[in-house]
Amino acid sequence: MQSLVRACAAPSFPAEIISVLSNNPEAAGLKFAATNSIPTQVIDHRDYDSREEFDTQITAYLEKIDADLICLAGFMRLLSANFVNRWRDRILNIHPSLLPAFKGLHVHERAIESGARFTGCTVHFVRPEMDEGPIIVQAAVPIHSDDTAEVLAARILEQEHRIYPLALELVADNRVRIFGAVAKISNAVPQQRSLINPTSE
Repeated sequence: MQSLVRACAAPSFPAEIISVLSNNPEAAGLKFAATNSIPTQVIDHRDYDSREEFDTQITAYLEKIDADLICLAGFMRLLSANFVNRWRDRILNIHPSLLPAFKGLHVHERAIESGARFTGCTVHFVRPEMDEGPIIVQAAVPIHSDDTAEVLAARILEQEHRIYPLALELVADNRVRIFGAVAKISNAVPQQRSLINPTSE
C-alpha cells in the first residue's frame, strides 16, 4: 500500500488514492494513510453476521466515494462472489508467487519444498475463486539453495513494491484489455516487457 501511495503522489501518475479502507482498526496502513493526508475508513468484519453483509457495507462506502478501482494490499479476507462480480475487472490483487503456481497460504515454504528454481509475484484482476483472474504483471525471483522462507519472502517483497504500482499505472492508463482469461497490455515499453504478461496487443 505504501508503494502505491508513493507512486500516486507523482504528478504524472494516472491514478489517485482517494481512501484507504481496512477491516482492522489497528492496521498500520491506516496510520500511514493519515500521515499522508489520505482519508481512511474502517469497516470491521466482526460487526457483521455474514460475509455478504460485510461486503455490502464495503460496496456502499466505495460507491459513496465514487471509487473506480480497488487495490487489495494485505487484505486477508475472502470477498463474496457477489462483491467480486459487482466490481469485476476493477479489483487488483497481488500474490507472492508466479500464479497459477502456489495459490493460497504458506507460499514461500511450498515453493522451496517443491524444488522450484524460480518463484516471484503476480498482480492480477480478482475473480471469485481464490488467487484467480487475468494476470497483469509478474516478476520472477530465483530461489537459492540456502533460502529460508523469510529470506525468499523479503526478496520477493522488493519486486512486489515494484510491480504493483506498474500494474495500477497500466490499468489506470487504460492500457489493459481483458480477452477471456487473458489480460493484454498495449504500448509496453521495452523495460516493462520482461515483467508484464508477455501477451500484448
